[in-house]
Amino acid sequence: MELRHLNAFLAVAEELHFGRAAKRLQMAQPPLSQQIRQLEKELGVQLFQRNTRSVRLTSAGESFLEPVRTVLDDLDTAVRAARSAGIGEYGRVTIGFAGASSHETLPRLTRAVRAAHPGLELVMTGQTYANTALARVADGSLDLGFVRLPVTRPGVAHRVIDEEELVCALPSDHPLARRETVPPAVLAGEPFVSFPANSGSTVRDAMTEACESAGFTPRIVQEAPDSYTILALVAAGVGVTLTVTSVQHIQQNGLVYRPLAGPTVRLRAALAWRADNPSAALRAVLAVAEEALPTPVRTLD
Repeated sequence: MELRHLNAFLAVAEELHFGRAAKRLQMAQPPLSQQIRQLEKELGVQLFQRNTRSVRLTSAGESFLEPVRTVLDDLDTAVRAARSAGIGEYGRVTIGFAGASSHETLPRLTRAVRAAHPGLELVMTGQTYANTALARVADGSLDLGFVRLPVTRPGVAHRVIDEEELVCALPSDHPLARRETVPPAVLAGEPFVSFPANSGSTVRDAMTEACESAGFTPRIVQEAPDSYTILALVAAGVGVTLTVTSVQHIQQNGLVYRPLAGPTVRLRAALAWRADNPSAALRAVLAVAEEALPTPVRTLD
């Protein structure tokens, strides 16, 4: 029994006319009649009562009709699912992101993807610092990562989606909070709060580099796993920190942000993925991201 036999049966059963069924299947009537006879021979039952004037289903044909419809409908669903998966309408994409710094970019991307491809599953992994996300993209345990430049891993492609600046976060009653800008050098004697060492945080790396460029190594008195906790500790007076502009939506009593004096320290945020990742779902997400998270004009200068 072949698929063509089932399609032939269904067409005749619904049309109850061999001529109309043949036209529907875009074939001649004699081959259609032959397929029905082959099917009846294989089943060992007569499916139709036919004469020169009419065609009717037998009781065996009536019993056979709904299961055949179910089989063909299921096959059609399977074909459409496979084709949809092939163009990224279905499937799974794993995404690593840091947290507070993805406050705006991540929701923009996920909303756009769900609107364009509602059958596509996004699996989010939070507290994945930029360098860690980059490493996991490189080893294939993440499909897509929110990272920061530079992206130097072999085989990893990227596209810039945002440009941030390093700013100083201070307790609101700190003497430096009265300044409009804070020179990094004046922070030399301050206690700092930051991400854990070797966490893969590019913000910690940028803070350390900015302080060392000003002539000192930051004295980190407490570490915390995310920007929300770090900034709560700053507000509590534990210390100061250097962070990025994308977390300034975190506003709480006792906390202020001040720009750094001197040359602006910029960090470029990007999406990173393995260039050889064959996932059609990932390609679909990247296509949506082109519109939802366009590359800032300044990064193209």
